[in-house]
Amino acid sequence: MQNINKNLTLHILIAMVLGIIIGRLFSLGVSETDDTLINLIVFNLSLKEFFVEGLFNVGGSIFITSLKMLVVPLVFISLVCGVCSLNDSAKIGRLGAKSIGLYLFTTAIAITFAISIALIISPGEGMNLTPAQDYHAKQAPSFAQVIIDMFPSNPINAMAEGNMLQIIVFSLLFGIAMALSGSAGARIAGLFEDLNKVVMRMVTILMGLAPYGVFCLMAKLFTYLELAEIAQLAQYFITVLVVLFVHALITYPSLMILLGKLNPLPFLIKMKDTLMFAFSTASSNATMPITLNTVTKKLGANNSVASFTIPLGATVNMDGTAIMQGVATVFIAQVYGIDLSFADYVAVLITATLASVGAAGVPGVGLILLAMVFQQVGLPVEGIALILGVDRLLDMTRTAVNVTGDAAVTCLIAKSEKQLDESVFNATDKQLALMEENNSKMG
Repeated sequence: MQNINKNLTLHILIAMVLGIIIGRLFSLGVSETDDTLINLIVFNLSLKEFFVEGLFNVGGSIFITSLKMLVVPLVFISLVCGVCSLNDSAKIGRLGAKSIGLYLFTTAIAITFAISIALIISPGEGMNLTPAQDYHAKQAPSFAQVIIDMFPSNPINAMAEGNMLQIIVFSLLFGIAMALSGSAGARIAGLFEDLNKVVMRMVTILMGLAPYGVFCLMAKLFTYLELAEIAQLAQYFITVLVVLFVHALITYPSLMILLGKLNPLPFLIKMKDTLMFAFSTASSNATMPITLNTVTKKLGANNSVASFTIPLGATVNMDGTAIMQGVATVFIAQVYGIDLSFADYVAVLITATLASVGAAGVPGVGLILLAMVFQQVGLPVEGIALILGVDRLLDMTRTAVNVTGDAAVTCLIAKSEKQLDESVFNATDKQLALMEENNSKMG
């Protein structure tokens, strides 16, 4: 098991690097210097079309779709199992309050860091950029409407559309009803436990195919990635990356030490595979099966907690997006020469923190929330067009930060509920393999 884990990490890393190299090579074939010999021989358009638009596009799309395929059944089955196993019905309320409270708290810290560091670095000072295109923001729903929309009128339709909040609510109600249904509920609970094992086995199978999917995703992305735009916005790009790394490597570990009395080093080491998944897919939802597998199997969080906090975090935890909003607010204000007061920055902090829950589940949520923040403090919304060119690569990084937050909060809540197996949390890969071998012999 230890060798498998090491090999998977190494293979994903190699696939990522090779994908980036191949993508940059193919990007030469779509430049304006197609008259050169190397472009004529190696990087002609037909070759690019076969590999990038054909092989890489198909391989990457199948990988992402396969991960998303597991999200709905995994969340529904795992959450029903978790809720059904709870002996204390009040625990659901505690889990909800603790989860949302911690997610909002880390989001507030994230945007505070973002604004503070951006004001120190001043990424937009002296820049005279103009938007390359108009940006028209979508209207985000009100908080009241989000609360109403959490309750599904048709749970099957909610699952078909992948509406995570509605799936969570229905799963909670279904699990509670099972727990209260006596022998009938117990019989169905046994079936769900078996289904949960089967779905987790599917996750393991997909993890084995990850290097191929990651290679295809990286190769296609870096074929079309405009490095010139990243160079033009280098200060903004670097500022966002700095805050993302500070939040992931300082904020979360500090909370684990202060609130959970946990050693963050095993946590960060065991999250490496999950973070590479998150980075390559740029989707918390697509990474959710891997995240849930990691926190339950490698970090020791009980499924009754993880099955609730991970789907909720993938839906409402916006730490990475909040960081982008904070830096982007300072950047755009400086580019347009607009002075924002301390009260404006406080308004940004409050708006972005509360909106991380209020606009959950809306497509393109990051840019929608950013438009809301800009409108709140009187910044031109069309300024968002300035940062669109580099947003894809930053989106991949902030997804990794969001997933780290989901797992960290899960471990903290599991510890507070006495549902964290610290022997598993602190165990090395070799020790985990021995534990798994002993459990299989006993089973």
